[in-house]
Amino acid sequence: MFEMLNSWYKRRFSDPHATALLVLLVVGFLTIYFFGHLIAPVLAAIVLAYLLEWPVMRMTKLGVPRTMSVVVVIVLFMGVMLLALFGLLPTVWRQVINLVADIPNMFNSFQGFVLSLPERYPELVDEAQVVTVMDTLRSKMLGVGETVLKGSVASLVSIATLAVYLILVPLLVFFLLKDKDEMLSMLSSILPKNRRLTNKVGDEMNLQISNYIRGKVTEIMIVGGVSYVTFLVLGLQYAVLLSVLAGFSVLIPYIGAAVVTIPIVMVALFQWGVGPEVWWVLVAYGVIQALDGNVLVPILFSEAVNLHPVAIIIAVLVFGGLWGFWGVFFAIPLATLVKAVWRAFPSPDEDAELTAK
Repeated sequence: MFEMLNSWYKRRFSDPHATALLVLLVVGFLTIYFFGHLIAPVLAAIVLAYLLEWPVMRMTKLGVPRTMSVVVVIVLFMGVMLLALFGLLPTVWRQVINLVADIPNMFNSFQGFVLSLPERYPELVDEAQVVTVMDTLRSKMLGVGETVLKGSVASLVSIATLAVYLILVPLLVFFLLKDKDEMLSMLSSILPKNRRLTNKVGDEMNLQISNYIRGKVTEIMIVGGVSYVTFLVLGLQYAVLLSVLAGFSVLIPYIGAAVVTIPIVMVALFQWGVGPEVWWVLVAYGVIQALDGNVLVPILFSEAVNLHPVAIIIAVLVFGGLWGFWGVFFAIPLATLVKAVWRAFPSPDEDAELTAK
């Protein structure tokens, strides 16, 4: 067994380029794992720099100096963000407050419906079981309330952190875009000399991440906008809040859409009861998710999502557990990275060809 592992190791890592790639991957993994919370503003700035690089490049191709292009793009982007902050956020926050205020009424309505089940279906539902379930749910609701209270106190720290981000991140984005070539040149001088495989994987991942970030932002806006129009036409309450949740649910493939279904169903049931309106909402939301998964995602991401759904879900669970939000956000690119690295390592047949040459 040991000889077999030793032989596999020699075949795969006898190439110094493969060893250099492995070392860089390990160093990058350990850095983000242990210091990710410290460099979170840098990670956020890198994401935004990838997002804004395309309009900057388009402007430079039109003859505008890069520094001026960066300034114009960042100013426009900050303007759009401020409009969203002062236009959309107050509405979302107001609907969150109203929804939280309505939760006790929702729970009482649900409790009345559940307690009526033993009378309607005595042969299927036992009254003692219903009482036990409702007591458990009530205790869980109290626990959630305490968690929300603690989170509201901790949010003061989050507000201070957000204020720091609002200053640091735009500065970092500006310098990442303005001095892109100088930073890449400096990084190239630090990396090992034997980096043929590193360059191969890096070029592929640079294109993948760039397309992925732009595609993901576009997907969020399209799904959120279509969901808002749909909920508004159907007359569903809290349409803005639920459409925002539906838009951001695409950050977590498959799992996000299933989780967001719960508040949509709760609001619909509380508003209309068990009726045809609820089914219309569910059908409409299902159609939106089906079109997103089968039409929008292939158009936006093409080869970036050329992964099996099981592989994507495993990537979300693994990388989300390791790095939290950033692991979930980059689950698909990270899974693609694993695939690209595996394909980049020379196979035994390639080793034999290189040796013969």
